[in-house]
Amino acid sequence: MAHKLFRAAFLLALCLTIAPPPLRAADAPAAKPRNLTEKDLFDFVWIGDPQLSPDGAQAVYVRVVVNKKKDGYDTSLWIVPTSGAEQPRQLTSGPHDSGSRWSPDGKFLAFMRATEADGKPQAPQLCLLPLAGGDAFVFTDLPKGAGGPVWSPDGKTILFASSSNPDDLAKAAAEKKNPKKADAEEDRESDVHVITRAVYRDNSEGYLDPKRPQHLWLIDAPQSAAEKLEPRQLTSGRFDEGDAFWSKDGAQIYFTTNHDDEPYLNLPKTELYSVPAKGGAAKLLRTIPMGTGPLVLGPDGKTVAFIASVNEPVKSYTESDLWTLDLTADEDPRNLTTGFDYDAGGSVFGDNAAPRALGGNRPVWSADGKSIFDIYAKEGQTQLASFDVATGNVTDLTRGKQAVLRYAFAADGNKFVYLVSTPTRINDLICRDQPGAEARQLTHVNDALFRQLRLTEPEEIWYESFDGKRIQCWVQRPPDFDPAKKYPLILNIHGGPHTAYGYIFEHEFQWMAAKGYVVLYPNPRGSTSYGQEFGNIIQYKYPGDDFKDLMAGVDELVRRGGIDEKKLGVTGGSGGGLLTNWVVGHTDRFAAAVAQRDIANWADWWYTADFTLFQANWFKTPPFLDTEGDYAARSPITYINNVKTPLMLVLGEDDTRTPPGAGGEQMFRALKFRKIPTVMVKFPGETHELSRSGKPWHRVERLQHIVGWFDHWLNGVAKPEYEVAPKDAEGMKERQD
Repeated sequence: MAHKLFRAAFLLALCLTIAPPPLRAADAPAAKPRNLTEKDLFDFVWIGDPQLSPDGAQAVYVRVVVNKKKDGYDTSLWIVPTSGAEQPRQLTSGPHDSGSRWSPDGKFLAFMRATEADGKPQAPQLCLLPLAGGDAFVFTDLPKGAGGPVWSPDGKTILFASSSNPDDLAKAAAEKKNPKKADAEEDRESDVHVITRAVYRDNSEGYLDPKRPQHLWLIDAPQSAAEKLEPRQLTSGRFDEGDAFWSKDGAQIYFTTNHDDEPYLNLPKTELYSVPAKGGAAKLLRTIPMGTGPLVLGPDGKTVAFIASVNEPVKSYTESDLWTLDLTADEDPRNLTTGFDYDAGGSVFGDNAAPRALGGNRPVWSADGKSIFDIYAKEGQTQLASFDVATGNVTDLTRGKQAVLRYAFAADGNKFVYLVSTPTRINDLICRDQPGAEARQLTHVNDALFRQLRLTEPEEIWYESFDGKRIQCWVQRPPDFDPAKKYPLILNIHGGPHTAYGYIFEHEFQWMAAKGYVVLYPNPRGSTSYGQEFGNIIQYKYPGDDFKDLMAGVDELVRRGGIDEKKLGVTGGSGGGLLTNWVVGHTDRFAAAVAQRDIANWADWWYTADFTLFQANWFKTPPFLDTEGDYAARSPITYINNVKTPLMLVLGEDDTRTPPGAGGEQMFRALKFRKIPTVMVKFPGETHELSRSGKPWHRVERLQHIVGWFDHWLNGVAKPEYEVAPKDAEGMKERQD
């Protein structure tokens, strides 16, 4: 099961490009626009999880802002008419509201609300808001929370997910009867982890709890806060269930799961079950030989659509496709996009999607069942498209140098809204009444701030690599760029490795450019959005030829002029951190490097990461069976004696995706021994998501340290915090000279 219902509620896109509205004279900024700063992040506004009312008249979304005092993020629900005639207005007070879903009649919103008690965050509960008037009210009270509400077709029942188990319920009931007993020794729950599975923690969730699998629950939809309704558990057992949906008549509930205690030992699969809404035994309907995204029932009531990637033969990268499956026929899933060599359901990558409550996409059927709507990624763009069910033909619904992040459709499948990001726009909500109609912008959430800033569009460049492969890249230049001058360059490498840069907002690149750097960000081989062959060509060769692609990009930019070859820097996170380590071990052309959330030793990473490489996708064998020395040959730490470049390591202390002990800590210790200038910057409490959804102050400090390191080594700026011991003014001046 690729996506959990509970998790999807939190997490994890036109025929013309929408431009920001023209400024009225009264709106014109009083002062000359200034350069972007790292601290502008505190004033960013993000949009997540747009949901369109059944009649298409209104859209609800999550508005995310920084709570600077608490060093976190606040989320609240906002509503805007799709006519575009009115401004958005706030529906809920937050501060942690998300995951809204319209009732079928459009009169209520079910959503999730998380609160705090004694300064500690509590599990979210389900909340209901009557749109005719009245306050929102919470209507569940489960010990481990509730999430992912799904209305029944008649609007009388709400399906949701919770990991509360019978012991949790019994303990909660006992505490209500006798609060004092809650401190008794016999009620203490051990915090010791007894681990029996190879996957026992998740970078975003921490330690996994096999005693509390996620199950499905039902509750009658309340009409007022006065109604006290008891939820009832629909499914049970030791396996997680999620991505649930109702049959058209509301008699059955479908869900996905995987009844495999150790799924990492086998190829991915998805089991589709049904269970009577009135209760009873769940029935296995189909086993799909792929890990799927959410399954969406078509208007015929028997066909589902989903995004998935084939598993055999095992590849490093398998392009995602759009599939359908007839639940009533004994047939294999049908691939609608077998001839479409781009990533169906995929997107390009940016550092400023909503850090909370972004929501997730799922395919949408047209009312007549002849088309399915979803996004796809192609050469740095993400567009919303219509896929013909009979032929697989693709018709773009959006167009332009942009990324469509999220979308929602009205019940008739005509009117739709979508969330757009561009290199100079974080996100805004756009509406179309039907395919081909004029688009209108419904939100302008960052206009007031951005009118004060000088943001520039990146330049798109294609160049040839060593073997003739064409590589796409972008160049972000300083706002006051003068082609007659020479500038320091920062090569910024994306992670993944199977992701892609593109036409999407990147605070980091705009900030570096504002500080006087030219930023080069390429999509080397292995990147998505360029087809199956381009993405998978690095299997068993990563890192390797992708390094040559990156160096060819630097060569191309130097050839075009405006770059100071003595002031080259390189950085990247995750897979980009791995490649940064690889770069400094294979060339001395860079004057400074910053490896973020990196990998130094593949063998150590194999043993300690939060997910396994038990399948032969990146390596042919586990490290203890590697007789050819492949792990060592592709590990940056092997080439540590070659490193002369001053290196900074940026690490999250709670990162289990690229554990520091398998990455930056090894590079740091070895380079300290070799007396190569190196600094390790560790962020307490941060995971692998530091740059995208870490604490706001940590995100700002991360940017300050990265640019600070380059300022020091490329531009000679004094940075005593990076020295082992303070140097006197004379010594610092001598060093800069």
